[in-house]
Amino acid sequence: QVQLVESGGGLVQAGGSLRLSCAASGRTFSSMAWLRQAPGKEREFVAAIDWSGGSTDYADSVKGRFTISRDNAKNTMSLQMNSLKPEDTAVYYCATLYGFNWPRRPHIWGQGTQVTVSS
Repeated sequence: QVQLVESGGGLVQAGGSLRLSCAASGRTFSSMAWLRQAPGKEREFVAAIDWSGGSTDYADSVKGRFTISRDNAKNTMSLQMNSLKPEDTAVYYCATLYGFNWPRRPHIWGQGTQVTVSS
């Protein structure tokens, strides 16, 4: 089974940027997504991308600020996060999906990376 490892999290001031990366241990012929979980809140979908990278989707709260991308040759997926807000503070997870369309059920999860945005 493919394993996923996230990196790139950290502490940033509001208005700043971070780039998260997700490295897969092998080829993933799957749609993939970034999800996040803030303290005391349920895990929520952030962004998804289909296998080819030709289709993407974003939560309303991050549209226009975050960009998801993938490089299948390198087995990596990224999330460029700009104009960060304190409410973006959460543990961010990458995951493979059973499908791109809703219900967008995660299959394989990474261990998560912490993003903290200070005001």
